[in-house]
Amino acid sequence: QVQLVESGGGLVQAGGSLRLSCAASRNIFSGNVMDWYRQAPGKQREFIARIRSGGSTNYADSVKGRFTISRDNAKSTVYLQMNSLKPEDTAVYYCHSLAFPLYWGQGTQVTVSS
Repeated sequence: QVQLVESGGGLVQAGGSLRLSCAASRNIFSGNVMDWYRQAPGKQREFIARIRSGGSTNYADSVKGRFTISRDNAKSTVYLQMNSLKPEDTAVYYCHSLAFPLYWGQGTQVTVSS
């Protein structure tokens, strides 16, 4: 069974923080690169962060220094800590595995008010 379940979104004021979680089925998560993407209304889905099985990370310039991706291999869960949030961070956030490129979860809505 292939499963990605994102959670942790919500409404927050600019400058605030949120922590997103993505619970993945083991076949998606184990040993694989995990990414976070987001899609704002009327815009294409964009890559924001990546974590490899060994823990190395990459970030889009738009979130570098504000967002931190991490993973808990025992729980098959990937996290996205988002600090210093801006209104332009408002989007639906999705986690994704390169091992299953066509599969996407339902996403979690993040809304940042000014």
